[in-house]
Amino acid sequence: MRIGIPKGLLYYKYYPFYMNFFKNLGFEVITSPDTNEKILNDGIKTCVDESCLPVKVFHGHCSYLKDKCDLLFVPRIMQINKDEYICPKFCGLVEMVANSIDDIPPIISEPIYAYGEKELKKWAIKTGNILGINRMVTNNAFKKALKAQKHYMAGINNENFSRKIALIGHPYNIFDNYINMNITEKLNKLGIGVITEEYLGQNHINQEVERLYKKPFWTFVRNSYGFASYMTKNKMIDGIVYISSFGCGVDSVILELIKNEDEEVPILEIKLDEQRGEAGIDTRLEAFSDMLQIS
Repeated sequence: MRIGIPKGLLYYKYYPFYMNFFKNLGFEVITSPDTNEKILNDGIKTCVDESCLPVKVFHGHCSYLKDKCDLLFVPRIMQINKDEYICPKFCGLVEMVANSIDDIPPIISEPIYAYGEKELKKWAIKTGNILGINRMVTNNAFKKALKAQKHYMAGINNENFSRKIALIGHPYNIFDNYINMNITEKLNKLGIGVITEEYLGQNHINQEVERLYKKPFWTFVRNSYGFASYMTKNKMIDGIVYISSFGCGVDSVILELIKNEDEEVPILEIKLDEQRGEAGIDTRLEAFSDMLQIS
């Protein structure tokens, strides 16, 4: 039996766990290709207009897989940190896909609470039961998947650049090079190195977040704010590039918090939607590079 895994949203951070879990359960795992023009266009056709670009792209990946697998895995990730949430769209992602794409195969849709190994194991056991897998086999698959995830390091940290910026945004905006139009490569060509939040310890992020008047409701707010605050306060970067999705409410909250943290740090916001105008992005990055040289 073949399980399809769409290469969108948080796939880029957690695919070692997904892949190893289902493979060790005995399934053949099929992934969609990297995002491309056809996948984007299919996503735009099938997804509701008011959704953000990453959700539309995810629909495109699901459309690609629907005729190539027997089951489709749509990760309904609810929490990564306790008492914090990811994004409202993640909660209803399964229903969006199921009701937007014709002839979609059965969906593996058990909610994922990933703020602790115990909670994540509950998801694994429930999913194994639904798939008719022996509990011992499921336990073994879970252990191997967890080990693979712990040994995986997502993130970007370019060395040997005279100037360095923090690249901030939701992981799927940073790691999907088609969505962001190869922004890391463009910055490198301008002589600017990039570092992302994965290269800062969670303890440093937590220390910065504790200074906020109120605990963040969204995990993405916590990570992005804590990372930006620590890097600017310790003079570890020359500027910030924030990649946001048009229509994302969470992004608007994060950006304002970061802007209020240090008014002297140059900040460039790149807002993504389905209108892919690379010339405009190139011009803005070149202007930002010039500003970094002056500041």
